Amino acid sequence: MQWNLRLTAANKGIWKASELQRSLAEHGLVISAGKMSGLWSGQPVSLKLEDLDVICVVLDCGIGDLLIPEPEKVTRPGQQTGVREATASSTVVPAVVPKRRDGRSLPPM
Repeated sequence: MQWNLRLTAANKGIWKASELQRSLAEHGLVISAGKMSGLWSGQPVSLKLEDLDVICVVLDCGIGDLLIPEPEKVTRPGQQTGVREATASSTVVPAVVPKRRDGRSLPPM
């Protein structure tokens, strides 16, 4: 998931973390400066669903505006790491197979 708080806030005319922090406090959600900095500048490690509700009310947005799914980052069963499934817009990247320097083959995986 991609955290999209800053862009969502900017679309609502909120340009500073302190502005959002004040608005959240007016709605009953008091956030420390450290936690607000983490929410504003990066991807939060954890966030209560109740807090997410308040953020959505303050920004007059939906959950889909704050959290953008990134299914391409999920490794599916049988899929090798680093290889994505072929779609209309991308090509399949061949898997890199290491070779021994002495010319002998590697044991089977």
